Amino acid sequence: MMFRLGLTGSIGMGKSTTAQMFVDEGCALWDADAAVHRLYSKGGLAVTPLGAVFPEAVEEGAISRAALRERIAADDTALKTIEQIVHPLVVQDRGTFTDQTQAEIIVFDIPLLFETGGEREMDAVVCVSVPPEIQEQRVLARGTMTRAEFDKIRANQMPNDEKCARSDFVIVTDTVEHARAQVQDVVRQIREKLSHA
Repeated sequence: MMFRLGLTGSIGMGKSTTAQMFVDEGCALWDADAAVHRLYSKGGLAVTPLGAVFPEAVEEGAISRAALRERIAADDTALKTIEQIVHPLVVQDRGTFTDQTQAEIIVFDIPLLFETGGEREMDAVVCVSVPPEIQEQRVLARGTMTRAEFDKIRANQMPNDEKCARSDFVIVTDTVEHARAQVQDVVRQIREKLSHA
């Protein structure tokens, strides 16, 4: 018996930290971003098909994310083309991971879970959340993007309130201790459900 738990949340909500907490509780973790990194790296399955369409994005046998970002900025159709090539490979990567894992609970860390309809493949969904002002502080404190870039990303993501409303569990990541207690509670509930299945 295996339980598929989707983990989602907008930028700066504490998703990576929360994902690690599930691992600490004995869950297996599949990370969509890490899968894309594997697919883009040297020898990765996305290098040849993406390179055929965007030859300028191939550098030393790997896909350059920076080159793809430049292309997306310059060409309105590029993102859709990239997604059509990469999305099936990501799904394949996820399937391989699922087949090979022995854990009873698999956490699927997928930032755009609802946006891509991925929640339909999950047994339950957990969304990480903090108030917008904390989200903004965290993202801008990283020093990796401007406020304008952050606002643009936030505008493109499903509103946090909607994600929370559509999720089975919401984990508030205001403090590490609070988040960990909630993760432990979610895992306990799922294990209880599995033991009665």
